[in-house]
Amino acid sequence: MAVCIAVIAKENYPLYIRSVPTENELKFHYMVHTSLDVVDEKISALGKALVDQRELYLGLLYPTEDHKVYGYVTNSKVKFVMVVDSSNTALRDNEIRSMFRKLHNSYTDVMCNPFYNPGDRIHSRAFDNMVTAMMIQVC
Repeated sequence: MAVCIAVIAKENYPLYIRSVPTENELKFHYMVHTSLDVVDEKISALGKALVDQRELYLGLLYPTEDHKVYGYVTNSKVKFVMVVDSSNTALRDNEIRSMFRKLHNSYTDVMCNPFYNPGDRIHSRAFDNMVTAMMIQVC
């Protein structure tokens, strides 16, 4: 089950963070922000190859005792981070990858809105509904 989904701007500030158990929200914010170091390491390790790649899925960033943190980066260096409950062993890498593609498509729809200023926090009801559906779908 996805417990936290975050969209992080190029300059590493959050555009959108949503977590399901709100009592552990600070813990998930911490996990998302610590994962940014791993994302930066993976991006720099790929170097020029990342520009040539079409697949921007970074895979498992790091596991903890209770959760697994996955990452995805767009061509414009916007980062998507997803924290998944470790107890869900049925969740495969292909499913995580397709969830990131859905998230990227929905983010693209937000960016195409003429009333959205790039770099502002995301307050789109459609984007929020898609994230909620994604979190429920994984359960």
